[in-house]
Amino acid sequence: MKTFLPSHVILTVACVLALAAALPAQQNIMPHIGYVFPAGARQGASIQVKVGGQYLGNVTNAYISGDGAQAVVQEFVKPLTQQQVNQLREKLKALQEKRDAAKTRPALTSEEMRTIAEIREKLALFQKRMVNPAIAETVTLKVTIATNAPPGQRELRLKTPAALSQPLVFCIGQLPEFDKPKPSLAERFQAAKAQRNAALQTAVEPVESRVTLPCVANGQILPGGVDRYKFEAVKGQRLVIAAAARELIPYLADAVPGWFQSVLSLYDTQGHELAYAGHYRFHPDPVLFYEVPKDGQYTVQIRDSIYRGREDFVYRVTMGEVPYVTGIFPLGGPAGVKTKVKLAGWNLPCDELTEDATDLAPGVYPLCARTEKCLSNHLPFEVDTLPECLALKSNHSQAKAQTVTLPVIINGRIEQPGQWDVFRFRGRAGQDIVAEVVARRLDSPLDSVIRLTDDKGRQIAFNDDCEDKGAGLQTQYADSYFRVTLPDDGDYYLYLGDAQQEGGPDYAYRLRLSPPRPDFALRLVPSSLTVRGGMSVPFVIHALRKDGFSNEISLALKDAPPGFTLSGGGVPANQDQVRLTISAPSFFGEKVCNFQVEGRAVIQDKKVVHPAIPAEDMMQAFAYRHLVSCQETEVTLVDRPQFKRVLDLLGPNPVRIPAGGTARVRVRTPGNSFTNNFELQLSDPPDGISIQSVSLADAEADIVLHCDAAKIKPGSKGNLIIDVTAKRPPAVAGKKRANQPRATVGALPAVAFEVVPP
Repeated sequence: MKTFLPSHVILTVACVLALAAALPAQQNIMPHIGYVFPAGARQGASIQVKVGGQYLGNVTNAYISGDGAQAVVQEFVKPLTQQQVNQLREKLKALQEKRDAAKTRPALTSEEMRTIAEIREKLALFQKRMVNPAIAETVTLKVTIATNAPPGQRELRLKTPAALSQPLVFCIGQLPEFDKPKPSLAERFQAAKAQRNAALQTAVEPVESRVTLPCVANGQILPGGVDRYKFEAVKGQRLVIAAAARELIPYLADAVPGWFQSVLSLYDTQGHELAYAGHYRFHPDPVLFYEVPKDGQYTVQIRDSIYRGREDFVYRVTMGEVPYVTGIFPLGGPAGVKTKVKLAGWNLPCDELTEDATDLAPGVYPLCARTEKCLSNHLPFEVDTLPECLALKSNHSQAKAQTVTLPVIINGRIEQPGQWDVFRFRGRAGQDIVAEVVARRLDSPLDSVIRLTDDKGRQIAFNDDCEDKGAGLQTQYADSYFRVTLPDDGDYYLYLGDAQQEGGPDYAYRLRLSPPRPDFALRLVPSSLTVRGGMSVPFVIHALRKDGFSNEISLALKDAPPGFTLSGGGVPANQDQVRLTISAPSFFGEKVCNFQVEGRAVIQDKKVVHPAIPAEDMMQAFAYRHLVSCQETEVTLVDRPQFKRVLDLLGPNPVRIPAGGTARVRVRTPGNSFTNNFELQLSDPPDGISIQSVSLADAEADIVLHCDAAKIKPGSKGNLIIDVTAKRPPAVAGKKRANQPRATVGALPAVAFEVVPP
């Protein structure tokens, strides 16, 4: 989604013309990663990794975030063209006819038999990739992991001379890793046939492999595919078998429900199913827990829940007597102190640890258990500045309600199905109160519901679910929230329970009862940006406003490389997003670097600063969009002729446009040749603002903006962005002009605007 306008950027005309001639359509140059396989490696390993996607033909570099991991591009494989396919079919037909016409056996040489097998495999892959062009191209990387590389999730990106891809998860583990063998010709051919005919109910013959526990198994599920891993286990072992699939690729735009829905089964040697998992609580990725009853051989199986499959159905299955935390309590603690946290789970080295928040700012931090061999899974732990307390064991009715003093965060658990926890506080007429449950967002299975009553039992407020756009991996918003103005002085009762009438030791929550705490969080989209030296590239800042906060948020670069600048105004009051631009210097030593944006606002007479978290705007199942947080914001400079940026805007900033009238924006240009070869176009402006004309005088571009008073009102604010696009060559008499999109050379630095009364 594009937004808004200018201060100028430009180059020598010769460089501009060379760039325009060499530049393809913008939407066709950004490499896109569809999957990474294997999606991880062990510390100290050196492996080959296949990355599937689109527009990968010119990939020159690969980057893995964090320390201790390097990737080098080895090979690019492009799908066959239709002409190549036809040639292969003709060759296959000739070989088959030779075989059928022969009166003696063998009719073909061993080399000809290998050729037939290779042609069939290539044709099978062609049929499969025809269905999935978004993952048809592949790049092979050599990935080397240092022995001391910190374990955990990283981000992998690919770079071409023209752009940087979006990131995808790549894991660094501590256990031995096993990669499923390359699918056989028969399996690939059958998978392609099943996918082509949509015969997903017909399962492919299971692929069986032997592994030694503990380990991580890496694989891909093709249509109808079933993978099985056999291992030896000893009586008394407490096995954890955890699949990572949706965790690796959060959303698939063209699949329902929008991810690879893996299921796990465990079998004995007689083929009896001992355990099954189709998910883990509210997580799509399943986890099996099983205590081995006797020594012997066991088999774990993984497949898609409805036998779908393709190359981006990638998984990692951790299996063995490994530590796994199923729950913690409390789910958070106060900043500035140490909090004792009780652990529940399997194969844990202890049942309690201390979370040190003495130097932590408010926020959510990962918590895990450590053994000599590996780390457990991570669970989120929230740190806050409000006073905290524990819920009493007996506060399950109004008569036994727990008295609390606001503001407070209460740490509790719905330990029994159907249980309600009740809290009493004293309120005043006209007092604003916020009640917020944080449970599902902290990995608790609780699906909370809250209601507020007065001392006579009359309901004042109620909420079941409240959307949090910052929780990009959640598709069900199960935490509760309301803000209410109390009608009278007196006692009030807050009831908290589970909407499904469930409960148990893991159904923990944090309940905030307080006056509103206006605040905000920011998301920066996309997390990978490409900019040409001397020009600008737009991006979006999403503002996630909390507790009624509506003020303007100013934005600024933090620790940016020298020469990079941010242009455009901040997030206007009462708005949830804005587009800005980052401008690059004409020359810069590093080809890929990261940067940060901070948001600043005055809230209740205090200056508040929050970082903009990088994110990707991802589509799920053709329709739904989610802001999925990333680790870094990366920007790359394109190896193209450099523009000489015009730094100054020749006019006021912000630009004030009278409703129903016009306003002029002037910028320097290289001269008349610039406007002869390029056009300036508003990029997704607000409805009602347009460019009326662009003229050149004395090496200055005069841009006239028009405001339609019927579509946009005085007081409206934001940023305008102007794209610089190459003009199409003039039509030649008697020849039809090719209907190609115009090449976008870049953008001018964003300029704030404000609509004012006429």
